[in-house]
Amino acid sequence: MYIPKKLFVTGTDTDIGKTIVSSILVKGLNAGYWKPVQAGINPQTDTEYVQQLTGLNNTYFYPESYKLNTPMSPHASAEIDGVIIDSKNIKVPSFTQSHLIIEGAGGLIVPINESETIIDIIKMLDIPVLLVAKSGLGTLNHTLLSLMALRSYGIPIFGIVMNGEFHTSNEETIRSYGKVENIYQLPPLKNLNPAELLSAFNHIFS
Repeated sequence: MYIPKKLFVTGTDTDIGKTIVSSILVKGLNAGYWKPVQAGINPQTDTEYVQQLTGLNNTYFYPESYKLNTPMSPHASAEIDGVIIDSKNIKVPSFTQSHLIIEGAGGLIVPINESETIIDIIKMLDIPVLLVAKSGLGTLNHTLLSLMALRSYGIPIFGIVMNGEFHTSNEETIRSYGKVENIYQLPPLKNLNPAELLSAFNHIFS
């Protein structure tokens, strides 16, 4: 299956599974990983967590443009740290792997400063999006609104990963109303380790 050389993993909400999906892609593709804006560093950053899950060495991971201390919306976390996030400082690193997986912070309309949100970063970077959504109740509104936002910005949508127990009706509805061809199912993973991630990649994306 074709997967874009650079792919931005975003979600319909926070704690929706973006980091797990990013880890699956990083492991399956031997891809580089970059989180432009990290808000919250304890007990570990998302970069550290992805490295732990995948077992890959430091050469696969690229430093954050902004690493903020408090697990809040980036604009609020930056204010606490006395920092202003300037989107002009967020530039895709030169990566040596065949692919680069870029993970966003929170959902699409999460503020990064007084005038911009995560979706503005995606538009500026000009990279296709893989949207992570939950599979169950409540996903239709959040997912369809997210698709509308991405299309209003002219951002290419590579596909959707529906995270959780398989829900036929929700997939069919999102495919029909959202006009998305690539919808992938990620069932709950029993173990989070390199072998499980690789197995999940082969099951989902092959």
